[in-house]
Formats: sequence, C-alpha cells, structure tokens
Amino acid sequence: MEKTGFRSGFGLFFIILVCVSLIGFDHAYGDNNRKLKNVQVAVKAKWSGTPILLEAGELLSKERKDVFWEFIEDWLHTEKADDDCRTARDCLKKISKHASSFISEPLASLLEFSLTLRSGSPRLVLYRQLAEESLSSFPPVDDTLNNASGEVSEKNGNSESQKSDNMLVGANPKSPNGKCCWVDTGNAVFFDVAELLQWLRKQPETSEDSQQQPELFDFDHVYFDSSFSSPVAILYGALGTDCFKEFHVTLVQAAKEGKVKYVVRPVLPSGCESKTSPCGAVGTKDPVSLGGYGVELALKNMEYKAMDDSEIKKGVTLEDPHMDDLSQDVRGFIFSKILERKPELQSEVMAFRDYLLGSTISDTLDVWQLKDLGHQTAQRIVHASDPLQSMQEINQNFPSIVSSLSRMKLNDSIKDEIIANQRMVPPGKSLLALNGASISIEDIDLYQLLDLVHQDLSLADQFFKLKIPHATVRKLLMTLPPPESNMFRIDFRSSHVQYLNDLEKDAMYKRWRNNLNEILMPVFPGQLRYIRKNLFHAVYVIDPSTICGLESIDTITSLYENSVPMRFGVILYSSKFTKALERNGGELQSSPELKEDISSLIIRLFLYIKENYGSQMAFQFLSNINRVRIESADSENDAPEMHHVEGAFVDTILPKAKSPPQELLLKLEKDQAFKELSQESSMTVFKLGLNKKQCCLLMNGLVIDANEEALMNAMNEELPKIQEQVYYGEINTRTDVLDKFLSESGISRYNPQIIYEGKVKPRYVSLASSVGEESVFNDVAYLHSSDTVDDVKPVTNILAVDVASKNWMRLLHEGIRYLIGGSKAARLGVLFTASLDVNLPKLHFIKVFEFTAISYSHKKNVLKFLDQLCSFYEQNYAVKSSAAAESNEFTDKVCELAEANGLSSKAFRSSITEFSVQEVRKQLNKVANFLYGQLGLETSANAVITNGRVVLLPHESTFLSHDLELLESMEFRHRIKDIGEIIEEVNWSDIDPDMLTSKFVSDIIMFVSSSMAMRDRSSQGARFEILNTEYSGIVSNTENSTIHIDAVLDPLSSSGQKLASLLRVLGKFVQPSLRVVLNPLSSVVDLPLKNYYRYVLPTMDDFSSSDYTVYGPKAFFANMPLSKTLTMNLDVPEPWLVEPVVAVHDLDNILLENLGDTRTLQAVFDLEALVLTGHCSEKDHDPPRGLQLILGTKSAPHLVDTLVMANLGYWQMKVSPGVWYLQLAPGRSSDIYALKEGADGSQEKSLSKRITMHDLRGKVVHLEVVKKKGKEHEKLLVSADDDSDQDNNKVNSWNSNLFKWASGFLGGEGQSKKSEKTPAQLGQGARHGKTINIFSIASGHLYERFTKIMILSVLKNTQRPVKFWFIKNYLSPQFKDVIPHMAREYGFEYELITYKWPTWLHKQTEKQRIIWAYKILFLDVIFPLSLEKVIFVDADQIVRADMGELYDMNLKGKPLAYTPFCDNNRDMDGYRFWRQGFWKDHLRGKPYHISALYVVDLVKFRQTAAGDNLRVFYETLSKDPNSLSNLDQDLPNYAQHMVPIFSLPQEWLWCESWCGNSTKSNAKTIDLCNNPMTKEPKLQGAKRIVAEWPELDLEARKFTAKILGEELENQEPAQAQPPIQPQTTTDKSSEDDLEPKDEL
Repeated sequence: MEKTGFRSGFGLFFIILVCVSLIGFDHAYGDNNRKLKNVQVAVKAKWSGTPILLEAGELLSKERKDVFWEFIEDWLHTEKADDDCRTARDCLKKISKHASSFISEPLASLLEFSLTLRSGSPRLVLYRQLAEESLSSFPPVDDTLNNASGEVSEKNGNSESQKSDNMLVGANPKSPNGKCCWVDTGNAVFFDVAELLQWLRKQPETSEDSQQQPELFDFDHVYFDSSFSSPVAILYGALGTDCFKEFHVTLVQAAKEGKVKYVVRPVLPSGCESKTSPCGAVGTKDPVSLGGYGVELALKNMEYKAMDDSEIKKGVTLEDPHMDDLSQDVRGFIFSKILERKPELQSEVMAFRDYLLGSTISDTLDVWQLKDLGHQTAQRIVHASDPLQSMQEINQNFPSIVSSLSRMKLNDSIKDEIIANQRMVPPGKSLLALNGASISIEDIDLYQLLDLVHQDLSLADQFFKLKIPHATVRKLLMTLPPPESNMFRIDFRSSHVQYLNDLEKDAMYKRWRNNLNEILMPVFPGQLRYIRKNLFHAVYVIDPSTICGLESIDTITSLYENSVPMRFGVILYSSKFTKALERNGGELQSSPELKEDISSLIIRLFLYIKENYGSQMAFQFLSNINRVRIESADSENDAPEMHHVEGAFVDTILPKAKSPPQELLLKLEKDQAFKELSQESSMTVFKLGLNKKQCCLLMNGLVIDANEEALMNAMNEELPKIQEQVYYGEINTRTDVLDKFLSESGISRYNPQIIYEGKVKPRYVSLASSVGEESVFNDVAYLHSSDTVDDVKPVTNILAVDVASKNWMRLLHEGIRYLIGGSKAARLGVLFTASLDVNLPKLHFIKVFEFTAISYSHKKNVLKFLDQLCSFYEQNYAVKSSAAAESNEFTDKVCELAEANGLSSKAFRSSITEFSVQEVRKQLNKVANFLYGQLGLETSANAVITNGRVVLLPHESTFLSHDLELLESMEFRHRIKDIGEIIEEVNWSDIDPDMLTSKFVSDIIMFVSSSMAMRDRSSQGARFEILNTEYSGIVSNTENSTIHIDAVLDPLSSSGQKLASLLRVLGKFVQPSLRVVLNPLSSVVDLPLKNYYRYVLPTMDDFSSSDYTVYGPKAFFANMPLSKTLTMNLDVPEPWLVEPVVAVHDLDNILLENLGDTRTLQAVFDLEALVLTGHCSEKDHDPPRGLQLILGTKSAPHLVDTLVMANLGYWQMKVSPGVWYLQLAPGRSSDIYALKEGADGSQEKSLSKRITMHDLRGKVVHLEVVKKKGKEHEKLLVSADDDSDQDNNKVNSWNSNLFKWASGFLGGEGQSKKSEKTPAQLGQGARHGKTINIFSIASGHLYERFTKIMILSVLKNTQRPVKFWFIKNYLSPQFKDVIPHMAREYGFEYELITYKWPTWLHKQTEKQRIIWAYKILFLDVIFPLSLEKVIFVDADQIVRADMGELYDMNLKGKPLAYTPFCDNNRDMDGYRFWRQGFWKDHLRGKPYHISALYVVDLVKFRQTAAGDNLRVFYETLSKDPNSLSNLDQDLPNYAQHMVPIFSLPQEWLWCESWCGNSTKSNAKTIDLCNNPMTKEPKLQGAKRIVAEWPELDLEARKFTAKILGEELENQEPAQAQPPIQPQTTTDKSSEDDLEPKDEL
C-alpha cells in the first residue's frame, strides 16, 4: 500500500515539476497553448421540432398497437400528478419512465435510447402531411386568424414553389383559427366537441355517405374497441392539450358503442405549443438534431495549395459549452484522475495536457515503424480495461496516437494468433453478424442496427410470454430465413409432354460434340454452345386453338430449324375443358358444352399423327393450322375455326395416308381413346395450375412468357447455374439435367398467389401478438385428416371465410376436400366472419360447422359429414333467399347426415335449436375486428392464413384443394420445418403436463413461425467460432442475453472507426454477448488512417437541465492540430442527403491556426431530404431504361421526377417523411407501360403505387411494369435518327411531353429563380433569345470564388438569358446565401441540383474523386427531364466569348462535345501520356479531350443510353486503383468508341500548361489548369495569366461583401505575380502525381 502511495505521489510530483517548467517556456509556446482549437459539427432535420411526448407514443406503437392506447390513458390520468418537471431532462425522464412501464427490459432501455435519438420524429412529420391535406380539403370559414395564430414565419416568401417545398420538407400546419384539434370524418371536419356529438347523434341516418370515408393506412392508430364497419373518425391533435382529452373521451365512448372507428393521428399544429403541457411541448422549440452519423476530419494533401487567401471573417460563432472529455487517455495519462487527486494544480495540469495534445501530429512514419502497427494496435486494445473504448479512442484519434503505438513492445502470442486466424479470413477483412445472420459492414448504420436488434428483442419477448425456455429462444433467434428465391421450378414431368426433338438421340445433332466441359469454355457474347446434351428444356404450355398458342408453335419450329441447342416440347390443353374442371372443383364431369371443343379435337388429331407418323409431322400439323388460318382469314387476329383444322389435317397426312384423310377425320372425332388422352393432357395442365397463364413456357421448369426474347434471356440465366454444377462435377454426361433440377427444387403446381414472382414478397402477419384470454384462436377447433388427430401438426391452415362473399362455401368445401385427400403435417381451422348482415341459414350452418369441429373432430367420418353438409348447403341454400329457407328442413337434413356418418343426431338437434343468433353475430364481429383490425386484412375478401402467411382470395378467384397442398408443402419446406424441429425438442419444464398436448405444441409452432416470418434479416449465415480469440479477441458473454454479436474487425480501418462506436452503444443499452476477432493488416506501408473521426450518438446531456431546451447530439473534436489542413466529410446513412447551412469557415480547407480568438469551429448541416430509391423491372425483359417516373401527393401528383437507368433498372428521388404516390409520367411512358401490382394477380395494373416514408432509413422500392395490350412491340426510346425532319424531332422527341413541366423538382428546393434585369449589367437592352444552360461544380471557398468570376465572365459576353446549374452537395452556406442576390443583380437564373451516389455503383472515398465523378456519371438523371442541352464549365474558367455560339453548335448527332488537348506547348511533351502506351493503342487515332469544358446534348444522351454505358465502363474500370486516375477526363475519353465525342474547335479552351502563348489571343475560354512542372498555386496563376481576372475578382468580392455585410479588406485588384520557375528535380511523387491532369 505504501509503495503504491509513493509511486503515485512521485508521479504527481513529476507532473508538477513539468508543469512548473512549462511556465518558463518561451512565448511561442504560450501563444500556441492559448490557440488550441476544437471543431464541432451538428446535423439537424429540415423539418421543425416535434414533441418528444408524441414521439414516445409512436415508438411504443411499434411494440404492439394496443400499447399506444394504454400509454395515452396512463398519461391522461397522471399528467397533473407530477408537476415538478421544470426542465427538458426532467420531462424526458418522466416520458421515458411512463413509456417504459408498458414493456419489459431490455426493450425499455432501447426505447429510452431511441427517444434521445429522435427516431419517432419522422412518423410525426408524416402525420403533419396528412393533417395539412385534411385541412386543405375543408378550409376554415374564417381564415383571418391564420396569420395571427401561426408563430412560425415563412422564410422564402409566398412563391409558387413554396407550397411544394413545404410538402417536401414536412412543414407543420398552422393551427386553424386558433384550434389545436379537429376530427375529420371524410365528409366534414369538426373543431368543437359539441359539433362532433351532434354528428354522432345523426350518424345512423347518414350511413349512405360511407363512400367518402378518409383513407386509412397500416401505420394508423385505430382504437382497439372500434368496430371495423363503423364510419371512420380521425382525431388530429396532440396528447397534452385540453382539446385532445375532450375529443378523446368522446370518441372512445362512441367507439365502444360501435358508432365510429376511432383513429388518432398525433399532430401539434404550430401556434399550439403554448396550449399544451410543458412536457407536451418539449422538442418543438428547437430543430430536431440527429445522431447516428460519422464526421471525419481528414489530413489534406496540399501539394497545389488550392486555398482562398481572403481573410476569414468571424461570422456567427456558436460557442458550445461542451467540455473536453478528461477521462480519455492522452499519451498514457488520464487527467480526470490526476485532477481528482490534485485539484489545486488544475491550471498547470491542463497546460501540460494541452501541450501533449498540441504536440506533433504524425501523418507519416518510417517503414520500419509501420511494420507491426496493426498487431501493436490489437495488443493495446485487448489489454485495455474497456477494449471497445480503447479501440474507439485509437482509431478515432489515430494521427495523434500512432507514434506512441509504434513504440509499443509486441507480444508474440498476439501476432501468432492473428496470423493463424488470417489463414481462414483475409487480413484487414471486416465482417459482422447478429444472431448468426450476416450484416453488410459497408451499408450498416445505427438506425438499421437498432431495428435489427429491436426485432430480435421483440421476438424474444413474445417467445418468453409463450413460456419457451431461454436456450430454445436463443436457438430460434439463431435460425436463418430461407434464401430469397423466385427460382421455383414446376415439376411438369409427365407422359403428356410432347417433345419435338432430342439432342442426345436425334441424327441431326450427330456431328455435335458431347463433351460437357465445353460449356465452361469462353465464347463470344451471344454465341451459343452446341453440345449434344439435353441441358435446356423449353416446354410450351398452350391451347392450340388460340393465336398465341399457334404463334408459339411457329417460334418452336423456327428455332428448331435454326439448330438452337435446346429441347423443345409442348403440353397441349383445352381452355374450355379446364374452365369446366375449375367450376366442378377439379372433378371430371360429362358436360354437353365440351363436345364441340375445337382445342380437344386438335389435341386428338395431334396425338394420332404423332403416334402414326412421328413428332415432326405432328408439329407440322399445328404449323399448318396457323398457315391455313392466316391464308383464309380476313384478319390475322381471328382464332382458328373447325374447317382450318380439318384442312390442315388433310394437308399434313395426305402425302403419307393409306386411306382418305376425310374418313379418318370422321373416325377420329368419335374415337374414345384419343379423347381420353386429350382430356388427360388438359387435366395435367389443370393440376399444374398453368391454365391460368393461358400461354406460357417452362424453361427447365421455370415459368416464363412464351416469346423468343424471354426464352433466350431464360437460357442465358440458366447457363451459369449449369456451368457451376458441371464445374463441381454435380452434372456429368450421364446426368438427366431436367430430372436433377426438378427433383431438387420442383414443386407440384403453379399458382401466382402462392409462388411470388419477381421482387414482390409474400405477405405475413404475426399471430403471436394475439395470444391471450380474449384471443380468437381460443375459439378455433381444428380439423385433421383421418387418423392424425393426435399428431403434432407443424402447418396450420386457417381459412378466413367471409360468409357474405360469393365464393365462401367453395373455399370451405375445398378445405374439407384437402383434408380428405390426406395431410400428415397440417391441420385446418376456420374463422367465420361477415362483412355484411347475414341470413339465418348461414348462421345455422356456421353453428353446425363449429359444433362439429369442437365436438367430433376426432371422429373418423367427420370430414365426410362436413363434405356432405357443404354439398347439401350449396345445392339448397346458396342461391335461396332467407324467406325460402326453412330451418326445420335444414335441421332434419343435418341430423340425417350425422346419423349416416355415425355422429349423434340428438346433439346436433339440440345445438341448432338452442343456439343464440346474437351470440353467433357477436362472434362474427369479434373475428372481423381481429382480421381487419389487428391483422389488417381487406374487408369482404376470403383468405388463407398458413402459419402467418396470408393469401388473399379476390371474389373472382378460385382456390382449390391442390392449392392448399402446394401452400402446405411450400411453407413447410422453406419456413416451418426447422422451427418445428426446434419446438418439438423442447423440454417444457414450466408447463403443466396436462397442457402438453399435440394441440399446444402445434399452436406454439404456428405462433413462433408466424412471428419469425416478419423478421427482416439476411439469409446468409456468418459464424466465426473457428477463429481464435484467446490473445487477439474481445469476448463478453452476457448471461441471459438474447442478442449475440460476432465481428471480425480491422481496428485501423474506416469500418472499424464506425463499428467501435456502434458496438459500444449496443453494449450500453442491450448488453449483448459479444465476440470480436481483431484482424488488422499484418504489414502496412503507409498510415492506414489519416483522419480524425467521431460517431455522433445522443446522450441525456443533450437535454437541458436548466430549461426546456433540447440541444441535440454533436460531434466534438477537442484540441485538433493547428498547422495541418483538414477537410471535413460526413459519413451519413445511405438514404440521407445533407448540406451545410452554418459554416463560416471553408470546410474543405480547415486551417485552425487561422481561427483567431474563436476557440471552436462550428458547422451545422441540414438533412435536406431522404432518398427514395428503387429498381424497375419488366418480367422476362431488360429493365425499361428511360422510363419516366413522377412522385407526389394525391393533391399534387408531380413534385419530383426521374427516369429509370438501364443499370439494374435503378432510379432515385428526393422525399421527406410522408405518404407519396409514384406513377408513370404522362406521355410515352404511361402510353406504353402500366404499373403491375400484386403478384397474386389480384390487382394486375394500377395507376399509382403508394409509398410510405416514416423513418430515417429511406426505402428501396421494387417496381414492376408491364406493357399495355397492343403495345408489346413498341420501343420506349425513339431515336432522333428515326425522324427525317431534325427540327420536328425536337418537338416530337420521346420526352417532349415533359418540356412544360415545372423544372427543378428533382434537385432544387424551389430554387429555380428568375432574375430581375438591372441596367448596370444589361445596359439598356433586356436579355433575349434561347436560354443558355451552364453546369458547374465547386467545393471550398477558393473554387466558389472562382465560380462567381466564371459567372460574371459568361454574363458579360452574351446578351442571351443564362441559367446556371450547381451541384449543391459541396456548396458552402455563404455561396448559397449570395447566389440568389447575385442572380437578381446580374439577371440570370440558377438552380441547385443533387443526386445521391447509388449503392450498387463502386464508391469513391476521396472527396476530389467524388466531385470528378459527379461531373460525368449522372448527367442523364441529375437534371430535370425537360432540360435538352447543357454546357459544363469548370469553376476556375474565364469565358471570353458568347457561350450562345457554343450552345447552338451542331454536334453532328453526338451526345458529348469536348475540346481536344492542345499540343503546341513543347515543354509539356513529357507529360502527354495519351501519346504513348495504353492510351495510344486504345484511342486508335482519336484525340484525347480535356474535361474542363464540354457540351451535353441531353436528348441524345438519354436516347442513346450514354449515361448507362458510361456507368458500365466506370464500374468495370474503377475497381482497379491504377485506372481512371483523372476520372472525369479518362472515362469519356476511354468510352468514346461507344459514347462518341464531337471534337470542338481548339479555340474553345486554352490553358497555359498545355497550349502555347501564340494561340492565347484566339482563346474563347481560359482554364486555370494545374501545371505538373511548376505546381503553381491557383490564385497566383489566375492573377498572372488572365488580364481581366483581378477586375472580375474585385467585382465579385465587393458584391459578396455587400450581401454578407462585411468590409472588403483590399479594394485594389490583386496584382499579378511572376511565374514560378519549373522545378529542376522531379521526385517520384510528382512523377506519379495524378492530379495535374485534372482540370478542376
């Protein structure tokens, strides 16, 4: 003890000595100490603040819908009881405590964190949009109070664009006439309870107005006691206001009485903040500050010194009371502990700390110091008391820590273990898994991770309530969902498949090779592989009497004759016959209408010819029918008739017939054998379910459309699967490929309601949430196939039967037949409901059916009895009215059937006579509320619910017992089997043995599997137990945790920086069990991290403890290096679009020593929008590139627009939280295509698709389109070359219908500003002529300064109107403030545009390269579709000519026009890389162009899919770090053989680096190119090279200073400097430098 005391005392004494000696340091250090600087960053939502109380309700409703209402009731009862909340923090604690009381830990802990994170805010913004629409439908009578009550002033005036802008940013509606609550019934809006009560009293009389009921959504809060059929009443208001309480009490009472369906949409209108309780208004005063993003300050390479020399203005400083975190390790010292022991030495200790922090920052180390840096880092981390905190401190402050890390002595056991692990996982690779499911490290963000954790915690909570043991819960949560697949193969193997050829046996293929390995050999694109093996089976399923069927035969014949390596076959059927089968429930009954069926005759004749003359002639017969039909018919669209068939038959067999064909024909028409074969063929198609497709094709069992393009696409998609299996030896010369595929993954039947095609997912509902005493499942008695009553049934089919619907009895009857057919794994339950009032016979039937199921489900003949009962009811009561139906007759028949089947007729008679009509109706209503209220099913539709999987059955559709068999086998095989096995193994220790029946276990499997289906997680597993963690891992086994996280992590990587923070926050709020394997790079040659990083997470400290202010979370960088230039980048979740709104300093070039007296550099960003992305597809075709989409609300359908790329059918749009409607744009897009909704065919085509945005995670929408009837062969993009008249083409081109659209919705915020003419700039004449559109991009204050000069130089040289387009991603707030004033003053328009980098496109990490990419990669989608042409002009360019001349230039039909590099400056010959090596060979004589100025013909660019082609080239090349060194320049030059470039005359671009002075006088534009020889700073070069530059610069700076209210420090034009002499020595770094070639 004494020894420890001595050591700590000595250490402090030493520190004091150091600190005292610091006082004697020279003044230079003293100044430095005072100058230690911080950086602080915040991101705020664009929308105004939302009440935290209402956010809590939204978060709770995610747990269970009824908890929301319990929370409201609880808050209303206790609101006044606790008035000691005087601060925001008190209110947060109170709200959190109330909300948490309804849920168990750790969900409560997660809810508290989500509350501080403001996760519920976007949902409230959505309700604001709906509230705004509600008010606009019924404007208040007295509108004069609006301005008085609205306290939030409008920023941008009353422009037309303001309304759409408000809709896009979720503006809060103003309180109407000072009212804070209102009720919307669809027909009226009530602002007073008295009016509402009056309406409720009249309600029964006005029921006919139900058509105008307001639309409800799945996120709406519907009161749990509401009757589903009652009229809707939506309360807009906020918990905490008096009016809410009054309305709520009234509506709850009305809902309980069945008068209304009560819905709450929480909204606190602006102006009502003072009318709610203090805690009810917390969060509304301040903008919503967000967390869940990263901020990096990267050390910047300043080789070209591209910095603005203007003096930094102080501007607005938002000094933050943020204190330095003294608990952080600084060079081995923890200063919080030192100060605890020696508080009297605070100033000296802090001076010493500042000295340590401010000392040398390392951005380079010697190679020998870097050798073991990764291993040393891992050692420091695993030996720390809190390893995750240690990892976070190291990788987030790496430049300050690296030198001390590199001096650490390394333990060999750590190094050895890491190297051993790296034999199984690549060095530096990072992986993450949650409960065994892989998570993409690149895409993960806090919101996604919390959602994944929350869903698993919710599942665990539900399972514990079902008394499932903890070990089993862990096991269930570790199971993976089945891989998503739309590769369902129909097992069509049957004797009724009629093949035309056989590649393995037919003589015509004898010369082909039979070596299967040839399929692995490379061939030219589009070339087929001729192998003598049946690899591809194309079997057409057709009705030969249809035009589609006969055209398919012609396709088969054509492909066969052209020796396409494919086996062709047909299955023929009669549509009339299959329709009759469907009417009879799949049973074959003789019907007179089938005798004259032309299809059946063709099939009989086909079979006869095949049997007697072979397949070739049989197919020839079918071709002849089509030929005869076309030759004799007036129209080609007429179906074949009997005489066509007879004529074709005679033509076909006449050459070989032994007897007259006519006699043979008569004989065959009566032949019974061929008739039966024909019916069996149709029956086969019926059982396969393919008759619903009418005309389809099976490619190795995959169902596709019957056209040639779809066939070849399917063949190309099958090829890699076969190649893979050949490569691994799973397919060899003896393998029957078709048998293999269909045996492994074949299913018995096709039904689009069950087998979802494309990206549409099946619909699931969780049944576990409805467990309880009042559950409708308590009343369900299940039926079983005979002799299986006591078996555990993993599959539960529940028929939701609406007895008021048309097909209800048919569905019930099919369900009984399904059980009679025999099912060992499934049971059947029935939930009867009624959407309308029902008659007495139906009620009698329901009673008898339920009584039978409850009392006799174990009896042998119960299914037979129910089958007979259904048949009797169908024949006698299905069409009779209630008056005609005698209950005595029904009772007698039931008793008779019961006796015949060995059931007690006495029990049935008493159950019918004693039953209460009221009781049955009450039960029907209870079931209806469950199905339509809790499960959200559509009213008046029947449904089948299989372990939570919902199959809706529209009125006209039929669902047969075969379909139930398919549903059972599909769901069991893909989803239920594994869960069932886990549940059946459970040792139920806490359950009464008497309860452990097969029904109990079957129920548990049903509840668990339905809940698990709702899970959104990867089907890819990731388990890392094989990797060792003894020396180099972080292991934390939290007992009883249901969350387990596995990670493999490189701590010195960008993903390591983010994940360290994410894992720490999970550790704090969820306490998961954790296993992290550290996997650093074994040897590095450069510093792995050259940045400081902070991941922003909220804490309780973000809520004021002195008033009601909510500060929100911020990134805080303490004591950053002063002399290093830093550049700021935000690492935000993928769907976020952010922009800086407060930043006095240049965030691209942060030099903290220039901060003056300001201690903290502040930056505030706005979350400008969320990105809605999607993929558009057309079944069996390539994505419909160029398809135009528009998005808006119901009242304003076109607020944003975009087009579909060919690349994956990708599209994106900017939105805010709300309810949006996506539709095809008017014009060619909507003329040719329609949206396809619902793969079950229930809603084949719709006008719009509803999209709900209610969180910060964005959304990916899969959109499927189909061509309209008659438009199947039309092309969407009509090339301009197809139009002879070039002028007319500009009017009639494919997107001309869009030219009148309001431009700018895609990228701007209503910032397409029209300027006002000023005589000073325009002289006496106004600008006239066609507008010149100019596009530029700038980042950093210097380039923004250049941009203003470029604007002035353009305007001074033209009399035409000019519109500038700027990419807003990188513009500073000052530039965005100045540009509107500049536009007004100088008479131009401008627009700010943006586009989020697509996730599928290879990402650039360096800011400069991202900027280059934006110049070229998104030209087709970043501008509104109405824009025809644009010129790109570099920010640092000075224009000396009229740009109208360039704008009007004829580009000779090419989409792009660039100026070639000039070559008359001989000093630069050594740098002209395009004259040698790769570039010389690739260009093949074409010029290499400079990217500082180019023209884009957007019409041609879109028509030729130039953007898609450039992105394909980019994706291919960019993954090689040595290619595309100058991305914006190399890419179009490389692609010019496919995306042609028109070469502009040389005078259009001059730059000193590459062009000689002799041509300078002719220059129309001058660009300030970087000079790789001199590396002269930009500003210096500008002043020296361009004579007019100083004058233009002074004019621009004067104007900027005037607008910003600053004084210009230097009123004189900047003087030119002498040129820098070329460097005499060229080191390797400058030789390899890639930036000189860039023109930005």
